[in-house]
Amino acid sequence: MARIGVISVSDGRDYVHAGIADFITTAQDRLVARLRDQGHEVVVGTDVISDNVLATSVARQVAAQNVNLTVLHYAVWAFPHFTMLAASATPGPLLLLSNIDPVQPGMVGMLAAGGALDQIGRRHARLWGDPGDPALIDAIGVRATAAAAVAALRGSTFGRIGGRPMGMNTAVANTDQWQRLFGVDVEEIDQWEIVRRSELADAAEAARARQWLEQHANVHYDGKKLTPELLERQIRSYLAMRELIDEWHLDFSGIKGQPELTANFATMDVTEAFLNDPYDWNGPKQTHVCATEADMDGALTMQLLKHLSGTPVLFADVRHYHADRDIWDLCNSGQHATWYAARSDDPAENLAKVHLYPEVFFFPAGGASVHHLAAPGQMTLARLTRDDGQYRMQLMLGEFETYDEETNEALMRQSTREWPHAFARLDARADTFLSRFGANHIHAVPGDRRAEMRAVAELLGITLDEFTRG
Repeated sequence: MARIGVISVSDGRDYVHAGIADFITTAQDRLVARLRDQGHEVVVGTDVISDNVLATSVARQVAAQNVNLTVLHYAVWAFPHFTMLAASATPGPLLLLSNIDPVQPGMVGMLAAGGALDQIGRRHARLWGDPGDPALIDAIGVRATAAAAVAALRGSTFGRIGGRPMGMNTAVANTDQWQRLFGVDVEEIDQWEIVRRSELADAAEAARARQWLEQHANVHYDGKKLTPELLERQIRSYLAMRELIDEWHLDFSGIKGQPELTANFATMDVTEAFLNDPYDWNGPKQTHVCATEADMDGALTMQLLKHLSGTPVLFADVRHYHADRDIWDLCNSGQHATWYAARSDDPAENLAKVHLYPEVFFFPAGGASVHHLAAPGQMTLARLTRDDGQYRMQLMLGEFETYDEETNEALMRQSTREWPHAFARLDARADTFLSRFGANHIHAVPGDRRAEMRAVAELLGITLDEFTRG
């Protein structure tokens, strides 16, 4: 949930304000109570704004408490220049909210204030309605959650382990543009750090983790591409990444992997899967977004989705389109968090559906591929891509599906069975998707998060490119 500031604005005539002050505070109290009922933290202005001094001081007081969204509340007609002064003291996102009471013209006050903000180019959103309407409270929550996700990016650090993978330009972003648009710094770290640190990792913990995986997942050793020693090397690589994350204070990351590590050391499938999971062999933990192939725009999209949803985020290639079923096989090495196997916070429940298979010929260094089939359910799919250097948010709704065991098996064998799969029915025509989508990687979280992602695009000032069959 988000931290929301609420400031009510009034009439500047003393004799008018005195007569409507109780009406304003009653309306404000109802609004604040409803927002708190939804789990948001609400910071309320110390006074109703009724003069120039209060317009600035109250706004500064609320802004100083690092709110994600400031709601300027209009229960009555309000002098528009109070809004202008308050906005100048409020650096973050603004939402103008009016009531719909026919007696008190709050809507008039909102429109006058909004028009004044438009004239100076101050971006804001507007909503109106009764605080007792759950749809209105939900709409405020959507905006606040999006603002919190955008704010969480600013001042964060992305750790890029290695450089551009296999000539993939869509995985490499302009660090200056990231600083300017998202407020994200990029720390460049050599892949040798994973190799070096993995050799120094705790051998006892690696052995304990391997035994935990053997107990809870389905490990298919072949004595060549997957051995206990190779699996422990992957586990030690995970421990090395955890050390790098802590030492460099990385908020999210990406590992190049190909071709150096996958050809000469081990695949990063286990490392990436468990970084994205809400648990490991030591118990529950915070998820850490880690994108395979050091995909910067992919990791950035995943970080936004994580902040919006609070769940692990799926990373996949758009691998194959089954035209006879109108479904897509979303599949990429071992990147999918094991959480998606059953969408359970109990790792044993997820890992019972996870198979660690020997890696395929693409990766001669070997190691385990983290195979599973994503559990069914509604999904929001998205990716930040660039068109002529400008960011856009590509967005759609979808549904993950599963079928009988024979059908699932037949479909997975049409691509690379050893890798994780998600069968997705997208709210987009295949020809539209293939003509417009700007990358081979896509990202997803459970549920319908389109409203929040639309608000994110608006707050960032980037183009929204939404796919629908309509």
